[in-house]
Amino acid sequence: MSTMSTTPVEDAMRMKIVKALNPTTLEIYNDSSMHSHHKAMQGSLSKETHFRLVITSEAFKSKMQPARHRMVYALLKEELDRAGGIHALQLRTRTPEEEETQLAREKAEQGQSIVEVQTA
Repeated sequence: MSTMSTTPVEDAMRMKIVKALNPTTLEIYNDSSMHSHHKAMQGSLSKETHFRLVITSEAFKSKMQPARHRMVYALLKEELDRAGGIHALQLRTRTPEEEETQLAREKAEQGQSIVEVQTA
């Protein structure tokens, strides 16, 4: 879970996602400052418009990515629909098994790179 300072929209998202999806991983990144200069954001006073979420949950089991994303959109409907609310939401949704597979793949790739460097 993210331990960085939070904001009202981030707090609301965290509460809804934890309650509904009981995630084993929940990372929330507020990328709003990187997009504040965009034309669509001119005049917006909100500092909470662009988020990236990484969610690992058993609730995603046997669901394809579009269905998982719809689950999250439904949970955050209020934040997405509110004037000055969330403008962009990037999602990475996985089951615990998919996360384990990805972590194993990353470890294997790191190990392979180390071997290549040592033998070169």
